[in-house]
Amino acid sequence: MALGDDLAKQGFVTTTVDAVVQWAQKNAMWPMPLGISCCGIEMMAFAGPRFDVSRFGSEVFRFSPRQCDLLIVAGTVTYKMSWVVRKIWDQMPEPKWCISMGVCASTGGMFRSYSVVQGIDLFIPVDAYVSGCPPRPEAVIKALMAIQEKAGNTKPILIDSRKPEDIKSDFGKIAAEG
Repeated sequence: MALGDDLAKQGFVTTTVDAVVQWAQKNAMWPMPLGISCCGIEMMAFAGPRFDVSRFGSEVFRFSPRQCDLLIVAGTVTYKMSWVVRKIWDQMPEPKWCISMGVCASTGGMFRSYSVVQGIDLFIPVDAYVSGCPPRPEAVIKALMAIQEKAGNTKPILIDSRKPEDIKSDFGKIAAEG
């Protein structure tokens, strides 16, 4: 029975707050685009009308990390840039997810030099890898769908019960690792 039939028949729907928050997080991912090099062009195509990412609730590209829950790292990351990527990651609110887009972001690509990070998973957790040079927008959509599935299976945090001093100590650990 569909939700509309249920609502028309009974006049109300029962659910839990967790289920509503989970549904909202799954179907309204707001990406933080980080197009560092040529993969950024494919990320733009992913957001364009031909591939219509708005079908998945992700058409709102935000350029403030505090409004995003999905980081898309597209392109080659150097060690100098890795600090910036980590800072953006730290500024994003929980829950947050990450897509490593392209072979350069995932493994350093063809650049085996002292200045290129050999995979962004060395300094931030990655939830989905998109292979290819350049990766196709369809592959990025598949990664988005995988993260949406992961978000749908994750229990939402409604109230953060940690004490302020615990949060400060967690930040100190992150800063020390950075």
